[in-house]
Amino acid sequence: MNVAPYAVQASRGRFHLEPESPTRSPYQRDRDRVIHSTAFRRLQYKTQVFVNHEGDFYRTRLTHSIEVAQIARSIARALRLDEDLTEALALAHDLGHPPFGHAGEEALNLAMKPFGGFDHNAQSLRVVTLLESRYAAFDGLNLTWETLEGLVKHNGPLTRPPAYIADYNARHGLELGTHASAEAQVASLADDIAYHSHDLDDGMRAGLFGPGDIAHLPVVHEALDAARYASLDVPPARLRHETIRRIVDALVSDAIEETGRRLAKQNPASADAVRRAKTRMVGFSAPMAEANRSIKDFLSARMYHHWRVNRMTTKARRLTEELFRLLLADPSLLPDDWRARAGEAGTSRAASVVGDYIAGMTDRFAADEHRRLTDIAVSG
Repeated sequence: MNVAPYAVQASRGRFHLEPESPTRSPYQRDRDRVIHSTAFRRLQYKTQVFVNHEGDFYRTRLTHSIEVAQIARSIARALRLDEDLTEALALAHDLGHPPFGHAGEEALNLAMKPFGGFDHNAQSLRVVTLLESRYAAFDGLNLTWETLEGLVKHNGPLTRPPAYIADYNARHGLELGTHASAEAQVASLADDIAYHSHDLDDGMRAGLFGPGDIAHLPVVHEALDAARYASLDVPPARLRHETIRRIVDALVSDAIEETGRRLAKQNPASADAVRRAKTRMVGFSAPMAEANRSIKDFLSARMYHHWRVNRMTTKARRLTEELFRLLLADPSLLPDDWRARAGEAGTSRAASVVGDYIAGMTDRFAADEHRRLTDIAVSG
């Protein structure tokens, strides 16, 4: 497929020089390195909203990332962007998330405040540039400049970057003050589309709310009516699926149409012109952006702060905070390879190593590790 002039073209390369692959483009290679990484596999057992053991049918970080990639590729194809770069960014965007979803991130950020805090975007960069240890010649995955840039800037320019992003940028400039490529912006928007649509699905599946509770929401209302019209006696499970797929279609269609309008108006001649634009090139129309906010507000009130979810998040925060406190106070409790890097208890170095250790955990491993450290009846 011939990409548009405003799409990313040839790569600026990798931090560590490598011969190019004879069978794959640089961005296909990035995608493959992400998929084969340890951090990507662990997403299978990391919470999206529901703790992993709550049920096999709820989304995890892995299934979420796959759904984001599917949506992102569809949008990229319609806009004549580089699909492989878009897919690599979509698959990598959650690599830095700790266990227990936002609750785990909030707890880890609070525990690490004296040492600069915790940011999952910065952690994603740490994963792909430092923590993955698969290659003899370098740490990390040695991804292309374009994938690294999109990973840290997919939500917009960084005027006050977290410490690790700032440090890495000093060595391998990612132009933090500009927007990311259109491909990265598509991956970011696809994240929102997947998040809200599948949380509506999971919320109904979990019985936190039903079709009648969401019938007033814009976009959802039309999708629900169309799903009911498709079959007057459709079973509840099929009604849910028919509704969700129409919501996704409406959001994707609007994003493609609105982004096409912006591209036609701005007429960027290159990917760098997209980066230097005053505003984001990829986005929803104003009415759809407002509808999306309404869905987000509903989910916040009826799902993310539901008493059942509150119980899980409260336990997850406490567990994460206790894990960090115990390991920071006594790094000798860490496995050998982590202990050697941690140094003295209570130091910034130890905090960074403990933070990396916890952020890489799955929900299940974090719970088991906490039990091993706190329950005298459980062997280490």
